Amino acid sequence: MQEIVIGKDRVSVANLIGKGGEGEVYAIKGRSGQAVKIYNANLRSKRESKVRAMVGEGLAVKTDLIAYPGEVVTDQRGNFLGFVMRLVSGYRPLHELYSPKSRMRHFPKADYRFLIHAAINVARAVGTFHQTGCVIGDLNHSGILVAPDATVALIDADSFQFHLNGTSYPCVVGVPDFTPPELHGKNLASVERTIAHDNFGLAVAIFHLLFMGKHPYAGIRKGPETSMGEDIAQNRFAYSQLRQAQTQTKPPPGALTLDLFPAPFSKTFEDAFGLSAGARPSALDWIHALSKLEGSLSRCSKVKTHYYPSAAKGCVWCKLTAKSGLDMFPDLSAVTPNIPTDAKGTEQAIREILAFRFPTVGDLLPAVSVRSTSPALTEAKSGKRGRALLGLLMMGGAVAGFIYAAPVFYIWIGLAIWGWSTFNDREVPSSPFVQTYKDADEKVQRELNAFVQRNGLTEVVKVRGDLDAAIAAYKGHDDALAREVMILKSNRESRQRQAYLDRFSVRRANISGIGPAKTATLISFGIETAGDVNRSAVLRVPGFGDVMTGKLVAWRRSHESRFKYDRTPNAQDVADERALRGRFAAEKAKLESTIRNGLGTLRNARAKLDSLPARAKSDRALSEALNARAQAERDLKELGASVPASTVALTVTAPPRPVPQPPKAPRVAAPPPRQKAGVSGNPSCPRCGSAMRRRSGRYGQFWGCSRYPRCKGTRNI
Repeated sequence: MQEIVIGKDRVSVANLIGKGGEGEVYAIKGRSGQAVKIYNANLRSKRESKVRAMVGEGLAVKTDLIAYPGEVVTDQRGNFLGFVMRLVSGYRPLHELYSPKSRMRHFPKADYRFLIHAAINVARAVGTFHQTGCVIGDLNHSGILVAPDATVALIDADSFQFHLNGTSYPCVVGVPDFTPPELHGKNLASVERTIAHDNFGLAVAIFHLLFMGKHPYAGIRKGPETSMGEDIAQNRFAYSQLRQAQTQTKPPPGALTLDLFPAPFSKTFEDAFGLSAGARPSALDWIHALSKLEGSLSRCSKVKTHYYPSAAKGCVWCKLTAKSGLDMFPDLSAVTPNIPTDAKGTEQAIREILAFRFPTVGDLLPAVSVRSTSPALTEAKSGKRGRALLGLLMMGGAVAGFIYAAPVFYIWIGLAIWGWSTFNDREVPSSPFVQTYKDADEKVQRELNAFVQRNGLTEVVKVRGDLDAAIAAYKGHDDALAREVMILKSNRESRQRQAYLDRFSVRRANISGIGPAKTATLISFGIETAGDVNRSAVLRVPGFGDVMTGKLVAWRRSHESRFKYDRTPNAQDVADERALRGRFAAEKAKLESTIRNGLGTLRNARAKLDSLPARAKSDRALSEALNARAQAERDLKELGASVPASTVALTVTAPPRPVPQPPKAPRVAAPPPRQKAGVSGNPSCPRCGSAMRRRSGRYGQFWGCSRYPRCKGTRNI
């Protein structure tokens, strides 16, 4: 066990807490709440003067939000080793809160309010730090820790920029994806950092929290692909709505967008990632903006753990869940068993709903009769009689001409033919009156639609349509549960493998050529763990060609090769099935409530529906339309023409609605990555990206990789 000297005390280091590029962090035996950072031998001379200056200034006692060097640590000969700092225990790196999969593991109860509150605390910690007269310089997610209650602490304080007695101790390091545009391409060891530089890193951290781990500069760009460093240097904020023409970049698929937030809050991000470093919001600006956002959130009516910006005008988390199958903020209380149900009462309600009768067209449209023909038909008949008489006179004149003026017989022949054709055109055509009937029938339809709308029948029928969908889901509920339990058991190995692979974060992967910026891009495009890696998914990420993709796939396979399937039933199996049954029970209770409440609505509407036929008889517009159609029908019968069939119908049925679907089998450990379908419509293999085929197993059908047995990738149907 290594011995060190703190002041005049000799102490021993305890267990190793962490290890980084500069050195190692240990707990101190006999000193609870404190830790020691011991630098690598080649860095000790470079860090000594700065650490001694920070200790001498007493920064560690000015705030407990920052783990400043509190005491100098040496070896027994007095050689500088490192420093003592406050041990920040029970905290997790910030990225484990904003990255979806790690959040579900380390902060399972966190909702969007928690993330916003954590962002406020990050801004407060940075603001408090700036009040000490220092600049962070290398502000990034690894140096920010967050506790289960959303409180925040800053670590790696020895890298912060510090001034004392005219001497400047610079921050010589930086993470590319948190470095502001004006510093890209510069030697950070020789740059004087400013609060404006910190404000950029603070904005990136807040963006990560609010946008589910997405990076503000990771997007899909028109034109040739560029690195994230180039995009930051050229101010290509992928989410900008004010500079879209200049950035030529849009957010990755499945990302939130700025228009979902209140306009003043969106402008805060536009300023943070705009063209002017001086316009970047300060820590205090972020505290005010985030506090307003926190107070204006709306709560989802379907999932009680879903809080979303009110400007979105709908739950963004439900929409994302429907697209990706991954709930960012699942309701863990839904797995509670023994949810009370009332099957008998619900079945009785269903019988009453199905027996509920709506008025028909015959009920609402009284029979109307007309005794006399219309003036239009009378006038038409009179005109035809006059033409017949004229034709007779012309034929009579032709006969007289043959008798008294035979030499011009050809004139009399023409007159006779003309008279005959005029006499034969004595029938009234029916086509105009058929069209009049059709026009009148259409008007009856319009007036009927207006009548039912005025009297609330449309709303009642929509309620009935919703109830039909709920009843269908309720009756298929038990069968759906049985299918999902079968699927849950059949994909046990796949879920176990997925859970195993999700233990390996791409953030901790040591892959040549894939540094922090490329890692941030991967995570922004939904590749967070080894379980998310497959060839087709990685190739869709900007900046990842065949070489980089091959490295990632090989990294996944190296971990997957060590996976061992455990066939023995375990506690996770019990928890998974319990969670599934709990979700189904909660959904069944919701369906029962919907059915019973809907029946109450129908009962309340019954009296109004019963009075509709009487109201229809006294409705002036509807009566006039019916009389006009009856007149047109009377005219057609008078002409001996057939009356077209009426097309009037009670068109108040609700628009088609999707049948509510019971919840699917939960992906408790981690859901498999969502794959695009191949050319054939079949999904891609989550392991190798090849096409999949429908197969049958002990517990039913599933998708299996076409390369089986070389690849054993599976997916649910």
